[in-house]
Order: sequence, then C-alpha cells, then structure tokens
Amino acid sequence: MTKLCGVLRSALAFLLLFLPQFPFSAVGYRDYADALSKSILFFEGQRAGYLPADQRMSWRGHSGLGDGWQVALDLTGGYYDAGDNIKFNFPMSFTTTMLAWSVVEFGELMPPAELRNTLVAIRWATDYLLKTVSQPNRIFVQVGDPINDHGCWERPEDMDTARTVYAVDAPNPASDVAGETAAAFAASSMAFRSSDPGYAETLLRTATRVFEFADSYRGAYSDNSNIRDGDELLWGAAWLRKASQDDSYLSYLQNNGKTLGADENINEFGWDNKHAGLNVLVSKEVLESSMYALESYKSSADSFMCTLIPESSSSHIEFTPGGLIYRPGGSNLQHATAISFLLLVYANYLEKSSQTVNCGEFSITPVRMRQIAQRQVNYILGENPNGMSYMVGYSSTYPQRIHHRGSSIPSIKDHPQFIGCKEGSVYFNSSDPNPNVLVGAIVGGPQEDDTYDDNRVDFRKSEPTTYINAPFVGVLAYFVANPNIV
Repeated sequence: MTKLCGVLRSALAFLLLFLPQFPFSAVGYRDYADALSKSILFFEGQRAGYLPADQRMSWRGHSGLGDGWQVALDLTGGYYDAGDNIKFNFPMSFTTTMLAWSVVEFGELMPPAELRNTLVAIRWATDYLLKTVSQPNRIFVQVGDPINDHGCWERPEDMDTARTVYAVDAPNPASDVAGETAAAFAASSMAFRSSDPGYAETLLRTATRVFEFADSYRGAYSDNSNIRDGDELLWGAAWLRKASQDDSYLSYLQNNGKTLGADENINEFGWDNKHAGLNVLVSKEVLESSMYALESYKSSADSFMCTLIPESSSSHIEFTPGGLIYRPGGSNLQHATAISFLLLVYANYLEKSSQTVNCGEFSITPVRMRQIAQRQVNYILGENPNGMSYMVGYSSTYPQRIHHRGSSIPSIKDHPQFIGCKEGSVYFNSSDPNPNVLVGAIVGGPQEDDTYDDNRVDFRKSEPTTYINAPFVGVLAYFVANPNIV
C-alpha cells in the first residue's frame, strides 16, 4: 500500500509539473523578454524622492521630499516597499540584495538595456541606503509612521501623515536590518564592479563597516519574535566573502554557523528569513573550492531542494491544483519567485561542477530544478486555471484593482488638487479598475485552490511588493536566454 501511494504521488507530481494543464495555448504567456522589461519598470512606480527627467512611470510625481528633516539628514529616495507609503529598510535591503544577485548570476543574459535599467533600480536603493548608515554607530531603519499611514488612503505625492524617522544607536541591537544592509551593499558592489568601479568600492567599504556594526551589537531591532538576526549575520558575511574574497569572512561562516543557527535548516527564503538563500550562496564555495568545513551549508541546501520535489519522500512544499508553490499567509507569490530564483541559481552551481542532488530514492538534476522554476514562472505569467497574468500590464488579462494607493487614486498629473487622508477612501472602496497601471507589479497571488478575487481590499492577494518582484528579475533573465527548458 505504501509503495502504491508513492507511485500515485509521483504520477500526480509529473502531471502537475510537466503536462499541459489547461485547454488554451501557452504561447502568449511566455514572452519572457516583455515580462523582464516590465518587472524592472515596476520599481520606478515605487520610487520615493525627486523623480528624474527620464522617469518612465509618468503618472508618478515627487514625494517624501522632507524625509529626514527631523534628524537634520537627507533621507529622501529609496522605495515604498508595497502599496503603502512607508520606507521599511529591512525589506528594501533584501530587495536590493536580490536585484544585485540577479545581476551577479544572470546579468550577462539580460538584454543590455534591461541590465542598465536593473542597475538604475539597484542604485536608487543603494544611494538611499548609504544615507541611512552615514552616521557612526547609528542606522536609520524606517521612515514613516505605519499606524498613521495605514489609516489613510493617500497618494505618496499628497502625504500629510507623520514621516517619523526610526533609528537604532549602538549599543542597541540591529543585526538583522544591519546584516541585510551589509549584504545589499556587498552584493551591489559586485553588480557595479565593471560599470562603476569607484561606486562599487564605496559600497564594499560601507558593507564592511555596517557588518561590523551588525556583528558588534547582536540582536533583532524589532520586537517581533518571528524575526531573528543570526541568518542575517551569516548572510552578510557570505556576501562580503563573495564580494571581497577576504578569508576572514570564510572563517566567520565556519566558526559562527552553528551558534547563529545555520544548521536549523529552515526551509524558507524571504526578506525576514535568509536560511535557504544563505545555504545556496555558501554552497558555491563548497562546490567550486572543496571547502569541506562549509559542507553543512551545502547539505542544508540539498535538503531544501529535496523539499521542493513533489515525488521526493522529504517533500513538504504544498502546490495548488494548478501547480503553484503555496505557503500559508499573505503575499504567497514572494515564495514562488524567491524559490524559483534559488532553484535556478543552485542548478547553475551544480551543473558547473557536474553534480546532482541525492534525495534518497531520487536524484535531482539541474534540468529538473529548472523545470520546476519554469512552471512557477509560466503560472505567474498566465498559464494557470484563471488564464490570468499576476503581473500587472502583462498580457490582456491581469489584476485591475490592486491594493496600491498611488495606482488606485487619480494621478497628480490628471488630478492636481490635493486628496486628503480620508478623501481617498472613495477610491479604495470603489469597484472600478485602478486608473493608473503599475506596470510590472506582481501581486500577492491566488489562494491555495487557485482562485483569485480581483479586489483591492484583500491586500494579502492584491498587494504588490518590491520583494516579490526582485528575485523574479533574475528568474526572467534566465528564461529570456533559455526559454525551452520544458
């Protein structure tokens, strides 16, 4: 009976991931180059600060121009991370790291124009993040009061809520956000190394200093007990090792892995949990340089990959009936895009060293990993039971009522009169499509049964975020160059 169940499970997994599932042509859903262009363009819609003359998301205007005045520091710029008007540095730094990692791993596969646009998107973040660490033993971690902001439905151009600045001063701990910020700088230094070596050096030098701050004052800056700090310290060290080739960071990974929880093998990857990404990143050292002292990181990376294979005995990742990776909670597509990125990166690492992953009775090849990743991409772009692209502006059918203030309220270009905090409620509650198309935005996505209500009130499904899009940039870059995996 057990053997029969295993056979049936394997057959179901094959049907989910390999056979055409829906009675329509998939050709229109696989314009990866168009999707890549739009996924990068999205970041222009999330910009804070003074917008440049070449701003392509033309319905946006300048916003947050007084950010930092309370602390006598220019904190303009950066990104609003989702559909609200707050700048949260923790997810912004992760977004930056993932955009930079996309360039490091897949930049050479990008069309030159899109590589330039990606570097512009990275620099919009790093220029801001450099301001947040410009004072000794202090890191600014947030701009904007979330309670006041979330009580309004207001364009960023009209913001009249408190732009409270939050900072952490030594010896108070901030190793989670500081560790991620160090990772963002280090990864970005690699992305800019050939095009702007002077800027790259500034980023790497700053990464070193910020990591020292993170490591010296260990602990999470947030009272949220779900947010740990050990993975960010290891993540920051791993990126500094990759960017600098300094052996001291190699020693740090070897000596601190156990105490900082590297062997917890938490099978998740996102802005508040770096474990799976950390293990994949460090595995490159093991695969290329036979760094056996780091073998535990590779073992954890292998274990993570095995959890993604439906026919594996260690599989515990849930899939929707239509084949989408699903994890309970909001913004599910952040998991699908981030996991797809790791699948592609690890597949490249393994292929270059002629290795596979042993999942007990199954051996997982790089091709298999890429097939699973491509299934997620195609689902997001429209190859799903609803025939809907979950990327706004891509294909003819996509979410029209996303949970996003600027997109849902008439543009300041069309309606220059001020729209106050509560005056925007009429647009929030409207059943009309959003007047401004936030091209390239990927929403939170459908439910576990593949259903999706196009409703801006349901933010868990209809809100886009920068950290959903960022890993998808690298994923799409890969499939622009390699469209025929499946």
